[in-house]
Amino acid sequence: MDQPGYIILSRLTAQMRATQVLANNIANADTPAYRAERPLFATRLSRAAAGEAPIAYSLDRATWRDTRGGPLATTGNPLDVALRGDGFFVVETEGGERYTRAGRFTLDPAGRLTDQEGNAVLGAGGTPIAFGPGDTRIEIQGDGTVRSENGVVGRLRVVRFADPQRLRAEGGRLYAADGPPEDMPRPQLVQGAVEGSNVSPVTEITRLTQDVRDFELATQFAEREGDRQQNAIDRILRRRS
Repeated sequence: MDQPGYIILSRLTAQMRATQVLANNIANADTPAYRAERPLFATRLSRAAAGEAPIAYSLDRATWRDTRGGPLATTGNPLDVALRGDGFFVVETEGGERYTRAGRFTLDPAGRLTDQEGNAVLGAGGTPIAFGPGDTRIEIQGDGTVRSENGVVGRLRVVRFADPQRLRAEGGRLYAADGPPEDMPRPQLVQGAVEGSNVSPVTEITRLTQDVRDFELATQFAEREGDRQQNAIDRILRRRS
């Protein structure tokens, strides 16, 4: 493959990556607290012969996360908790601690507060928040303190990170971190509400439509380039025969 072929191949790879990211955003438009992702591309210049312009290739650099908060929806469910501003809840998974903003919690048969996947929600002491049989009126205060009619049950652990972009997404709700987080002494929690996804379906579909068109144009260029090369080969062979 010659240089035009490699250039268009790099463009096709970038367009495919952009389409995959947008499709994932659309699929998570209704996932609580989901943060939209954006691909980040760059141009890589390759040296050319003397007197010629450098050759530019598309380079997939990274994927960054839109950290803007999603809208808060009031549910009235006392086990639904939303975060205002920074912060993540901490849950215990089989792979260790994970972090989430999806505060749609429930109780398991043992009375533990869990997320939608059944992971235990951790308190400030690093132990699961658990309720007794007599705890029926649950109150979660703005600072994370969890109470019932029988007194204080615990306090939700809420943490933050110096660079949230370094968090690794695991599915649409959980994040893993390479380093330890910082505990937040004064989080802002809202009981009876859930943070929605910050994805705008209309915007994402518009972007996806444009990316699909760009991919089709790049594919057509690649096909024409292939035809050009094949025609050149055919002419050379005819001259030699």
